Amino acid sequence: MPERTTHSSVNFLHPFSLAGVDGVQPAGTYAIETVEETLDNLSFVAYRRISTTIVLPAVGSPSRQRQVVTIDPQDLEAALERDARSS
Repeated sequence: MPERTTHSSVNFLHPFSLAGVDGVQPAGTYAIETVEETLDNLSFVAYRRISTTIVLPAVGSPSRQRQVVTIDPQDLEAALERDARSS
């Protein structure tokens, strides 16, 4: 099945946490990648999300190191909403 990848970024004004991710992450701009695949046997083009990842600073490594973590998009939305309410 063909896939499509979408790249975006989110900005947190305050430190935040995500379900399934250890620790509190610092405020800043974070890269998000979403991979989707096409659904077969439909009369129109539709996609199903396969994965959503966020690029975070690596724990215990120099600041140039990064880690890619799979996240739930709903957890990301909830964290962004909490961040917006904190302003």
